[in-house]
Amino acid sequence: MSGFEAKNLWNRLNNSVLVRFLLLVAVGWTIIQLLAYFQTLIIIFTFATILAFLLSYPVKWLRRFVPKGIAVVVVFLISIFVLSGLFITVGLAVLSQGQQLIDSISAFLASLVPLLERVEEILRNRNLQIDLSVVQEQLRNQAVSTLVTSLAIVQQILTNFITFIIIAVVAFFMLLDGEKLWNFILRIVPKQHRGKFTKVIRRNFLGFFRGQLLLTLFLTTSTFIVFILFKVPFALLLSLIVGILDIIPGIGATLGISTITLIVLSQNVWLALRVLAACIVLQQIQDNIIAPRVMQGTLNLNPVVVFFALLVGARVAGLLGVFISIPITGVIVSLFEINAMKSEV
Repeated sequence: MSGFEAKNLWNRLNNSVLVRFLLLVAVGWTIIQLLAYFQTLIIIFTFATILAFLLSYPVKWLRRFVPKGIAVVVVFLISIFVLSGLFITVGLAVLSQGQQLIDSISAFLASLVPLLERVEEILRNRNLQIDLSVVQEQLRNQAVSTLVTSLAIVQQILTNFITFIIIAVVAFFMLLDGEKLWNFILRIVPKQHRGKFTKVIRRNFLGFFRGQLLLTLFLTTSTFIVFILFKVPFALLLSLIVGILDIIPGIGATLGISTITLIVLSQNVWLALRVLAACIVLQQIQDNIIAPRVMQGTLNLNPVVVFFALLVGARVAGLLGVFISIPITGVIVSLFEINAMKSEV
């Protein structure tokens, strides 16, 4: 940079620009602190909104035959009954398989200890004094930490049960009076932009979660069927791991496939390779055949923007930020028509 350009840049940095920059930084820091302080409240209302939106489809269909109040109550009760049944049956099976998987991983880690001792002895015979006791200790600690982590997860599920109930109650009242509440929120938006704002929110934010749910159901179900056919141990648990990680936009499916491949690798190398190949095929079917139809018109973001949004969301709001960063970015890009951040495909 020449001296003339540096001088012009310095002249532009007047008091007004500096004050605006400092105010922008202060507002951003305040928003982050508010998100952290009200994180539980934001999580409850965010997931309640998503649940109410998903249940609005069967409610609209049922309203053709019965009044709205009855339709909401019927759909809500059926949903609670189905989800409770799945939570009890699938949850018990997952906990059972999870405990067996933890025992299997612990046994696998313990079986590596004699191997390390044998390697250490071979190296000692070759006059290579290498102490592998640290690795042995790490393996033992890893086995213990795996058990502790599993107990912590179970405890967290039990303590979050009240949160699940609150989310369901809030979603129920959103189904009843959600339109009035939404019209009240729209008052802060100029009248000429309210229609576009509503359309963008439904398509990019709520539509994203609808499509992501369908994709997750496909990958979870298909991997479970494949695992059953391949006689993979802990098939239900591993397919749920893939499905849960698939909810993370962008990299979820890859993380899930990598995780279960490593888990199956501790059981059988050939089986792990077959599982990896099958999961890659299913992922390609999901990404190239199903996703374009399910996500059509929902998001159109550059991959670089997607990963940047994920990192910012994780830093600002943790796990919640990871899940909602992509649809929020899609809403911003669509509202302000930032073509530079859209994908060319």
